[in-house]
Amino acid sequence: MTPFENYLAILSRASTYTTVSSQELLVLQTPNHVHQKNISITRDDGSTLVLPAYRVQHNNARGPYKGGIRFHSAADIEEVKALAALMAIKCAVVGIPLGGGKGGVQVDPKTLSEKELQAVSRAWARAFADVIGVDKDIPAPDVYTTPQIMAWMVDEFEKVVGHSEVGVITGKPLALHGSKGRGIATALGGTMVLEEYCKEKGLDIKQIRVAIQGYGNAGQTMARLLVERGFNLVAVSDSKGGVYGDRLSVDALDATKKEKGTVAEFLAGKKITNEELLECECDVLIPAALDNQVTIANAHRIKAKHILELANGPVSSEADSILFSNGVTVIPDVLANAGGVTVSYFEWVQNRQQYYWEEDEVFAKLKKIMVSSFAEVYALAKKNNCSLRDSAFTIAVGRILDAMRLRGTV
Repeated sequence: MTPFENYLAILSRASTYTTVSSQELLVLQTPNHVHQKNISITRDDGSTLVLPAYRVQHNNARGPYKGGIRFHSAADIEEVKALAALMAIKCAVVGIPLGGGKGGVQVDPKTLSEKELQAVSRAWARAFADVIGVDKDIPAPDVYTTPQIMAWMVDEFEKVVGHSEVGVITGKPLALHGSKGRGIATALGGTMVLEEYCKEKGLDIKQIRVAIQGYGNAGQTMARLLVERGFNLVAVSDSKGGVYGDRLSVDALDATKKEKGTVAEFLAGKKITNEELLECECDVLIPAALDNQVTIANAHRIKAKHILELANGPVSSEADSILFSNGVTVIPDVLANAGGVTVSYFEWVQNRQQYYWEEDEVFAKLKKIMVSSFAEVYALAKKNNCSLRDSAFTIAVGRILDAMRLRGTV
């Protein structure tokens, strides 16, 4: 299935646990707006590069659209549509007053110079300046986009609209009024959720073997946070491969990544592929890279009994059903990685107030939201005897529909 078809399948399954009319289901299945444009830049060699660019706005019943912008060669319209829908669900799961959107440029940023990367960033901001805004749609970083890219976009947007509006984008550098704690928020939120899950299941953290696929910003940060708490990191990988061992040193892995460009060159362990990491002997598997990693093709071979989705959509709908029947618990992305959008919400609030919080206050507010959201999702899953994903979607759908019913739009 395409990523969007995967979303529709999960939505359909979750709708069986609540009262949803066919008209309401159709609304949840359909984006409010799909904006597609071609943007062009002049390359360093003088040639013109034309790129497909998108902004999908799925649902804003609970607040302005919110969602990242990714620069990736696979960021086609189907993927962006799915991610926009999932953002609406994610914001509703953790109860923040925002809707769902997503943006993208179909490009491999590794092929661009810094000057070209800035040109693409500014071109996206110009192309979609009329559909984003602090009370309309608030983008943020995503795959292969950074605080620096957000800074270029804010600057270009403000040139177009002719006034300061720094809150239009979150995930900005601190010097441009970003939020303290945003850089580790996704991984920290996931860590908080995993700790709560371990408490509920009576699992001894020091005995839990963790494998992380994707040693980028979120995966690398979560590896450090988990090791600091006593988890046993047994496997990590990036796009070039990985390593399997016992109580892997995060300091040594980071040094190898910095020096060699990949953790696959780490010497204190057995070399493995990304595919082998997914199927390795471990207790908790954390896909922290791209979507569609655990599928119907490999779900039966997953040895982990617990999966935490730090990436967006790493487990397909078909795989979800197989894992559930095999007794594997999946902590879904719409809960597990919601720390990022939660602190993005905090940044937006701080920008609106022009009053900024210290890091400990940010983390305290984040923990309160992540812990209470996990408790709600876990309790409903037990009540309905369903997966955590179906429980999270049921809660989110209920909150979105409550807002739409009150507005009289359904």
